[in-house]
Parts: sequence; structure tokens; C-alpha cells
Amino acid sequence: MEPITINITILKPIEKVWDYFYNPKHIVKWNFTTPNWHCPKAEIDFKEGGSFDYRLEYKDKSFGYNFSGEIVEIRDLNHVKTTLTDGRKVEVSFNKIDESTTEVVQVFEPEQQYSREMQRVGWYAILDRFHKYVENN
Repeated sequence: MEPITINITILKPIEKVWDYFYNPKHIVKWNFTTPNWHCPKAEIDFKEGGSFDYRLEYKDKSFGYNFSGEIVEIRDLNHVKTTLTDGRKVEVSFNKIDESTTEVVQVFEPEQQYSREMQRVGWYAILDRFHKYVENN
């Protein structure tokens, strides 16, 4: 299935954007789609061959899931390739536009259960929440 690409431009330096994207103390603050969701746990062994495990759930605890996988490749301040536990590939690229502007591009293989558009909207909602968190903190 054809990968889905989303991107966003953040008005902060690439070093800060990179740190906030991969640091568990920040991940728990932005890694969810809407205010009725949260990310109570984020664990990451940030190295090639390392793993990550993020817990996303409704605040009322009625539903939740783990978003986890393995880190395949890291190019510092450039991109990270991962493979999710279900085998889907995800690549996140960080493009330095200038000293205070960074573009984040996510390319991910969609899963079969939900429509491409629903997945694009969901992943973009999380990326937009990340963008607002980085710019406001």
C-alpha cells in the first residue's frame, strides 16, 4: 500500500524540534490526537536497534493502545526510520529551513483497518499538537 506523507513547519530551531520529538518527558505532553486522549507513558531507547513504546489512551480509560516498535536508523538532526510492531515502516525527517525554522515530514505505511484519510487526519492531528507544544514551550 502506498505510504502517506504529512508535514508541518515549526518556528523553532532544529535542535529543539528534534529533542522534543524524541525525549519522553516531552512526548507525553503532545503525543495524542484530541484533548480527551493522553499519553501517560513514553519509553524510548534512542539508538539504532533500540525500541520505543508509547501508551495512548482515553482519559476516562475506556480505550487505549500501545504505539511501539524498533528504531532502524538514526541520522542525527536529519531523520529516523522505525518499524512498528505490526511491521509497518515510518520515517520522520527534519529539514532545517533556517536557524529558527524546521520542517518535519512523516512518511508512514497505512494500516488496513482504517481509511487512508482517517489515518492521515489522525497522524496530522498529533503532528499539529506537537507543533503547538514546541512553539509554546
